[in-house]
Amino acid sequence: MNAEPKGKPWLIICTAIVIVAAVSQLPLSRISGGKLNDFNLLSDIFPENDTATVATDNNLLVDKELIEAIKEETTTTPQPAARQRHDDTPPATTARDTVDAVEERPLPEAISPRHNGIVVMEDYSPDGNGLARIKAALEASGERLARIAIVGDSYIEGDIFTQNVREHLQDRYGGGGVGYVNMYSEFPGFRRSVRQSGSGWTTYNASTKGRRGAYLSLSEQYSVKSQDAAAAKATYKGVNKYNNLGSWGVSRFLFVSPQSCFIRTKSTDDEWEIHEITGSPEAQCIEVSGATPAFSVSLTDPNVTALGVWLDEHCGVSVDCMSSRGFSGVTLSKVSETLSSEMRRYVDYDLIVLEFGINAMSASQRDYSAYSNIMVKVIGHMRRCYPDADILLMGVGDRGQKTGSEVRSMPVAAAMVEAQRNAARKAGCVFWDTREAMGGEGAIIKWASQQPPLANKDYVHLSHSGGARLADEFIKSFFNAIEN
Repeated sequence: MNAEPKGKPWLIICTAIVIVAAVSQLPLSRISGGKLNDFNLLSDIFPENDTATVATDNNLLVDKELIEAIKEETTTTPQPAARQRHDDTPPATTARDTVDAVEERPLPEAISPRHNGIVVMEDYSPDGNGLARIKAALEASGERLARIAIVGDSYIEGDIFTQNVREHLQDRYGGGGVGYVNMYSEFPGFRRSVRQSGSGWTTYNASTKGRRGAYLSLSEQYSVKSQDAAAAKATYKGVNKYNNLGSWGVSRFLFVSPQSCFIRTKSTDDEWEIHEITGSPEAQCIEVSGATPAFSVSLTDPNVTALGVWLDEHCGVSVDCMSSRGFSGVTLSKVSETLSSEMRRYVDYDLIVLEFGINAMSASQRDYSAYSNIMVKVIGHMRRCYPDADILLMGVGDRGQKTGSEVRSMPVAAAMVEAQRNAARKAGCVFWDTREAMGGEGAIIKWASQQPPLANKDYVHLSHSGGARLADEFIKSFFNAIEN
C-alpha cells in the first residue's frame, strides 16, 4: 500500500507564487540602502506589454502615462478648459498644445549652470525674478508660514533630500513639523522624518484604475476607508533625528465629505475629539491648534475622501515632500484646478519644486523634446492650480548604466537634463541642474563608492546621506539666488 503524499503540492505552488509576486513589488534597493537589488521574478514568466511600458536599465520603467501622452501628441486636439466640479476625466496632456503660448516670444539664452563655484538657480522668468514670491514669503516668515512643496518621484521617496532642505530652512527661518504626510504608507519605517502608522485605508493615485480625477490634488493621491475595514485610522508622531520635528503647533486634516458624518482626531494622549461634519462637495479642513508631538485621525464613513495631513507651525517655513514612485511628472496635468482652488484656502504654496525625469529615460532614447514640451504644459497647469507659487524645475540626477561589468553614467542623461532646461526656458521658470550639482559625468559612480555610500548600488537613487549632500548644494544655490 502506497503512502499518501504529504502536503498539498498545488497549495505550495500557489503560496510560492504569491510570495514571489509580493517580494517582486518591494523597493529592496531603497529599503536596504543599496545592499539588495530590486528584482521581479514574474517578469520572466509574464512578458510586459510593449505598448504600456518600456524596460530600462536598473529595473526602472518608463512611465506608461508618459508613453500615452506622447502618442496623443499628434492625435489629440486641445480640450476645453471648463469642467464640472467632480468631472472624473480631466483633459489629457498633449504636446501639441504645450508650446502655443510660449513660442510667440524668443527663448531666453541658456545660462551657464556654474558660477563662482555654485550651481546657480537658472532664472528663465520673463522679468528675471522667478523666486520673488518665495523670497517675499521668507522675509515675512516671522509673521506667516512660507510654504514649499517638493513634488517628485522615487528619487525623493522617504523624504530623502527634502528632509534636509526642510531642516536647513527651518533652522534659518523658523517653523517646525514635517508638513504633508499621506494617510497610509506601505513602508513607514523607511521615512525617518516622522513615525507613521495606520490601517483601514485604500489609496488611489493618478495612475490607479478607478481613481476619481476630481480628488487628485498636488500630492497626486487620496485615500478612502477600505470596504472590509470597520474604521480607517492614521497616526503621526514626531521624531528627534532632525531638528524641529519633535513637535508642531498646527495639525490639519484635509478631506472631502459629500454627506454629513463624524470624524475623530486626537493629539498626544488626549481623548478623541469628535467633529461633526456637514456634507459638502468642496474640500474641508479640520484644524487642531496647540503644541503636540502626535496627531491621529479616525473615520468610519466610506464616502469621505482623505486628501492628507499637514503638520506645521503658524509661521516660519513648511516643506512638503510629495513623492510618487514610477511617475514622470506628466500626470500632474490631471491635478484638479477646482480642488486645488478649494485647498488653497487652508494650504497654499509660495514655491513648488518639480523633481522628475528618471522615469522618462531609456537607454535607447536620445530625443526628449516631446517630454520637454509636455512638461511645459505641466508647468502651465501648476500655475493655474497655484497662481501665487513660483515654479522651480530640478534636472534629473546623474544615473548609471551597466555595460558588461562596468558602470558608467547613462549616455542619455545629459540629453534629459538639456530637455528639462529647455522646458524651463519655454515655460519661463527657474531651473536647477541636479546632475551638475552632483559633479556631472560619472558622479553617480563616485557617490555610490563613498563611505558611507551617497547613492545606492542601483546607481540611480540617493541614500539618506546622499540626500543630505545634495540638499547642501541645493540650499547653497537657493540662498545665493534669493540673496543676490
